[in-house]
Amino acid sequence: MAAVSRTTAAALGRRQGLVQSLRSHFVIEPREVNVDDSEGTRLRAAVRRGWVFSAVWLAYLIYPVRAVWSYDGPVHWQVAAALCLLAFAAVFLGGFRDFRGRLHAEAQVRVPRQWAVVVALMLLLVPVAPAAGDSVLTGCVFVAVLAVMTLPRRSGLLVLAANVAAVEVLPRVVPSWTPDDSAGFTVAVAAFAAWGISQLVARNIQLTEARRRLSDLAVVEERERVARDVHDILGHSLTVITMKAELAGRLVEVDPARAAVEIADVESLSRAALADVRSTVGGLRHLRLDTEIRGVRSAVEAAGMTLHIEGSVRDVAEEFRELFAWALREAVTNVVRHSGGTECRVRLDARRITVADNGIGPQGESTGTGLRGLTDRADALGAAVRVARGSDGGFTLTVTAP
Repeated sequence: MAAVSRTTAAALGRRQGLVQSLRSHFVIEPREVNVDDSEGTRLRAAVRRGWVFSAVWLAYLIYPVRAVWSYDGPVHWQVAAALCLLAFAAVFLGGFRDFRGRLHAEAQVRVPRQWAVVVALMLLLVPVAPAAGDSVLTGCVFVAVLAVMTLPRRSGLLVLAANVAAVEVLPRVVPSWTPDDSAGFTVAVAAFAAWGISQLVARNIQLTEARRRLSDLAVVEERERVARDVHDILGHSLTVITMKAELAGRLVEVDPARAAVEIADVESLSRAALADVRSTVGGLRHLRLDTEIRGVRSAVEAAGMTLHIEGSVRDVAEEFRELFAWALREAVTNVVRHSGGTECRVRLDARRITVADNGIGPQGESTGTGLRGLTDRADALGAAVRVARGSDGGFTLTVTAP
């Protein structure tokens, strides 16, 4: 008797140690997701440095600058033109801030500010005209390019058309200005080339951000899968272990042999639970319906309840046996832990499993982790999960396959 008592105490101690070990190793804690976003980082860095790229094109302002420098009219017109060209260059570079914002789908497009930038550029060209002559029309290329890159599409096309008209019409109506038959074509080609580049950069950044979001989603889904499977496995296994350990504790004085059997079962279940958790973390966990039936029979009997099973594994369609095994495990775990009943009834059909008890029944809406996980598994196969109060007031879970 004393030897059995010592064996019981040692087994219970091992059980408690196993539970603590499982909790410490397999509780899922939220962690920051670190996804390799090097490509997106490079793209965004390139866009932030886009003002350098746009600054290179300011070299084409050399034509109006040279015209202003050689202007021999009133000095105040020359100074005003020079200052306006400097302001034009600064506003043009600053306007690319809005281009950076438009590259991200979640960024808000500030149309009034973009219009203000475009209008400011056009107005700054007016004081330059007296000193620069027809060279001032070079600025129309910059206005058209910035418009198609920062304004909404229709607005950008409207500004482009206005600038094409300006470079074609003004030289023909302003005395001393020389018409250039290719000027309008040049402005249009430059604008559409800039628009194409902006679309390419935008699509690349949006694609990179979409890939990052998909990576985040995949990590979250995998974390939820592991959490769900660990809950389903440990919830059942530890419930059975607890029931058998309590039964062994009650039997140790009155029936040592039976207590030793229960203790051996506890050790076997503990090892099986640990193996299940390891396989779950590795994504290799699969349940067999016949194995689950044997397991739930042991769990129900350890809880002092009677189990009635109608039908057999052979009656169930092959493709739904694993789903029904998960349903049986979840339902019987809830019956043993919460029902307070004396009977558990299981019915197996080709495309349906029903688990019921004669206990206190469901208390309010059932939204536990186990049922959510079972619902996810059922949804993946097009099956339906239903939880209801049975005719005798107990808990009834039904999973119906399509």
